[in-house]
Amino acid sequence: MPAYICRTCGVQHAESEEPPQSCIICDDERQYVGWGGQQWTTLDAMRSGGAFENVFLGIQPDLTAIFTRPRVAIGQRALLVQTPNGNFLWDCISYIDDATFKKVNELGGIAGISVSHPHFYDSMVEWSHAFDRAPIYLPEADRQWVTRPDPVIQYYKDTVEPWPGLTLIRCGGHFEGSGVLHWSGGASGEGALLTGDTIAVTPDRRWVTFMRSYPNYIPLPESAIREIVGALEPYEFEHVYGGWVGTDVMEDGKGAVERSAERYIEWIRRARAD
Repeated sequence: MPAYICRTCGVQHAESEEPPQSCIICDDERQYVGWGGQQWTTLDAMRSGGAFENVFLGIQPDLTAIFTRPRVAIGQRALLVQTPNGNFLWDCISYIDDATFKKVNELGGIAGISVSHPHFYDSMVEWSHAFDRAPIYLPEADRQWVTRPDPVIQYYKDTVEPWPGLTLIRCGGHFEGSGVLHWSGGASGEGALLTGDTIAVTPDRRWVTFMRSYPNYIPLPESAIREIVGALEPYEFEHVYGGWVGTDVMEDGKGAVERSAERYIEWIRRARAD
């Protein structure tokens, strides 16, 4: 049976004879159903057309972005982190084919996977199965949003270290379980933070932002912003890598997050005062 993929968010659902009636990811207020109504595709359909390919782009030593052209669904990138203990895939994309499998294996394969939040779950189980059923680490707080349950998924509460040098941190905010990956060896040993859109890098790349919903422009309360910053306080990082190509803070990453949080809170308070 096929595992249907929502055309709007790109998230793959459990195998079924017929497409699901709806996508729980898109029905939530943080996302949306496309103007044409709920639509589905499958990996087989995407592969058979020959229209899609995954692009590999080196970002820094031992960090490679993987994204699909033409754009699929939300259009985010996955990030492959290469470490002495194995490669880790941060965030996911819908499309995977033989060429992708070959290229990733040339880079050392995948030993573990995690995803910042449910909008980027995409074909994470498919990716895991392709690479010897690499474990997928997800926060327990977002278990309800997993549309394709599988034994490869391992749930964690607040933090987990897949192996030395990598720490998954549940920050909350965008989703209750929204998380980031701290890579101590990133940025030439000064530390890097991979964030998806738990912490979104803005076009002015000296700053980041935080939202409950980006497409529907729903802000977060002050308490959520402080929870995010508090969760990151023990970690040092010079770079921040967001969810799309080019969304990178390349200096003073921790300072950028802290300044951005204070700016966000200041404007929330001004709105209250008005």
